[in-house]
Amino acid sequence: MAAPIIETCHVACCANRTPNVVSWSREGTIAFGTCNSVALYDPQVLKSVSVVAVLNGHTGRVNAVQWVHREDCAPESHLVSGGSDNRLILWEAQNDKLRQSVECKGHTGPVCAVDALHVNGSNILVASSAADSTVRLWLCNENKQAECLHTVPFGSGFMMDVSLTLLPGSKVPILACGGDDSRVHLYVQSNGQLQKAMSLQGHEDWVRGVAWTSINLLLASCSQDCLIRVWRLRAKCETDTGEKDNHTTIKMKEDVFEVRDTVFAVSLETVLAGHENWVYGVHWQPALYKCGELQQPLSLLSASMDKTMILWAPEEVSGVWVEQVRVGEVGGNTLGFYGCQMSPDGSMILAHAFHGALHLWCKDQDKEGEWRPGVVISGHFNAVQDLTWDPEGEFILSVGSDQTTRLFTPWRKQDGKLPTWHEISRPQIHGYDMQCLAMVGRFQFVSGADEKVLRVFQAPRNFVENFANISGSSREKLLTSSDSANLPEGASTPALGLSNKAVFQGKILTGAIFCVVFHHLPVFLLNLLCPSTYGHGFEMFCLASDSTRTVVASACKASKAEHAAVLLWSTSSWCQLQTLQCHTLTVTQMAFSPDAQFLLAVSRDRTWSLWRRNLPTPQFSLHAHTGKDNAIHSRIIWSCDWSPDSKYFVTSSRDKKVIVWGPCRLENTGNSVLPPEIKPCSSVLDVGDAATAVAFCPLLCSAKSYLLAVGLECGRILLYQWSPDQDVFLFPFTMSLLRQSHALAVKRLRWRPKAGQAESETEEESSWVQLASASTDHTVKIFSINKLAL
Repeated sequence: MAAPIIETCHVACCANRTPNVVSWSREGTIAFGTCNSVALYDPQVLKSVSVVAVLNGHTGRVNAVQWVHREDCAPESHLVSGGSDNRLILWEAQNDKLRQSVECKGHTGPVCAVDALHVNGSNILVASSAADSTVRLWLCNENKQAECLHTVPFGSGFMMDVSLTLLPGSKVPILACGGDDSRVHLYVQSNGQLQKAMSLQGHEDWVRGVAWTSINLLLASCSQDCLIRVWRLRAKCETDTGEKDNHTTIKMKEDVFEVRDTVFAVSLETVLAGHENWVYGVHWQPALYKCGELQQPLSLLSASMDKTMILWAPEEVSGVWVEQVRVGEVGGNTLGFYGCQMSPDGSMILAHAFHGALHLWCKDQDKEGEWRPGVVISGHFNAVQDLTWDPEGEFILSVGSDQTTRLFTPWRKQDGKLPTWHEISRPQIHGYDMQCLAMVGRFQFVSGADEKVLRVFQAPRNFVENFANISGSSREKLLTSSDSANLPEGASTPALGLSNKAVFQGKILTGAIFCVVFHHLPVFLLNLLCPSTYGHGFEMFCLASDSTRTVVASACKASKAEHAAVLLWSTSSWCQLQTLQCHTLTVTQMAFSPDAQFLLAVSRDRTWSLWRRNLPTPQFSLHAHTGKDNAIHSRIIWSCDWSPDSKYFVTSSRDKKVIVWGPCRLENTGNSVLPPEIKPCSSVLDVGDAATAVAFCPLLCSAKSYLLAVGLECGRILLYQWSPDQDVFLFPFTMSLLRQSHALAVKRLRWRPKAGQAESETEEESSWVQLASASTDHTVKIFSINKLAL
């Protein structure tokens, strides 16, 4: 069998910040919306890749996801999703992969809730609610055609959730809708149309969620009044009429409606009070076959903005509904849970939070009634703007518009399971959208946000020790390295303090050094630049550091030449070294050459500038640049990078062009002899879309060829082999497969600085290289690429 060319090692993502966006299949796969995509996630963490696929099809945020459950409890083969693009997409399993099957168009507002079930064999009935104040009923047939059967208008009201099931005996679909009028509306299908059966009153605020059981027909509704109501629907028999005048029996009031000569009654079963804030989601444990009989445990899960989930069930003796289990988060200033799901066997429960995080709890098999937190994937909940590898290629740092900096590394487990990538810390949780970062040491980085200053972070000793335990690295090797010398032990929070201060051998260091704490790990120390070093007039836009980790270059947003300067900083004193003035608009990206002798800057003014270090001083002088008269790029230049031998550099632009420039030094000569002219060394490569990111692989593809990755605005990543002798780009390989492409623009591409895979123990002489990508689709992806297979 041929060796694979590209493997997806990890996809870091989280759920969208909307209710109804997570659904759990009977096979154990969790589907959730992440930005404009649907991610399929395996929570068992038995594989090296937890996200098994990413479904791209929507052009707006995915707001609702639902597996189409089968009545016979067989594994699902269809998935329905609704998004802010006003569309519904029905995905169908084909050759063990979900592919887009049917598209439903008709809503004029974002779809916020969906549900579906199988009817008449292979047909699928879909109900959807949208911000256009309507609920629509769709029929998707086996010919992959969708028909809108009926539209129910609600005037100026909104339906927050919908739930479909079949009435017993008649198999007539019944739809429950919960809305902002504090009522639950029931509709039955008749002749393809939806006819209103009744409205259930009782809630005192918006109804946020509704859910039917598969059998016994119980309906659960949750509301912003912090209560959950369980309603019972049953078919009335002839003997019920004889009990009508019996005043000795206490019964709940029943509302009745008739369907095909059968009278159905709805009564209130119970009211569940236990949450202290809005209840956003309810979910019943799925039905299952037991001893050849279809059964459904009466177990109801609820999720609330009070950051708790509660598992409810009736007592065996009295039948009174009581709280069985309560789990959740304690402390913090974050909001609570948007929704919840339960695994098919009831052994795991999942919640998704306001900031997109997934929270998993698993039933302890050794201790009855005990639940323990589980490990789940995580990621940014907004656009990822930048990322970088550490110098040794053991972890990745990323920053995003969600105002966080996150650290991802492989977790090497002690039980012999395959290593899996996880987010282990958030070194920075900011109040501004993050834009850029650069490593300036083994455990030290500098970051820039939508503010005028840089912030420098350094890891304390206890973080290095925890990192060694998680990654399987040698603790002694990490602590004895030069970058780890003189590290503080940890951090201490002063009374009434907003930040933590570093602790050195039991003493608290006063001054401008702080620590950010996430969960239980003290993460990174923060060394703020003092006010005298503020140099930028507008928000930070890009950063770069040289290979010697002694100089950092920064640039900010600019609409005039006076603000488009590049500032150089010393990493030892964090004082400004130099101001480099050349461009007239925002410098969009910078890159130091691997030999640290050149600094390349590209700009929104469609030009690039090349600065040469004046040895032995740290000063730089302008060596070459393009202008309006000789610029080849006709639009903004988004990205740039250097070849590993520092001879060539590449630029990519919105004009769809990628160009390699050079040579920057001559063959068989010292660094003091420079070529007389720097010009295009390659033919102009038209990639067909705006090229937003570009990166040279630090390892040669062959003796005289380079491997180049290009990220596009559409989300695709292209791989090219380029040889200076042939002056052309060879063997383009498109990473546009279903689970490999991004859904939106690629913001940054970074190759691992070493050969091999970060999660592998053997790296020497490996044919594999790894590429990390950041995108505005909220994801960070890590790919392993086989150079020999290319």
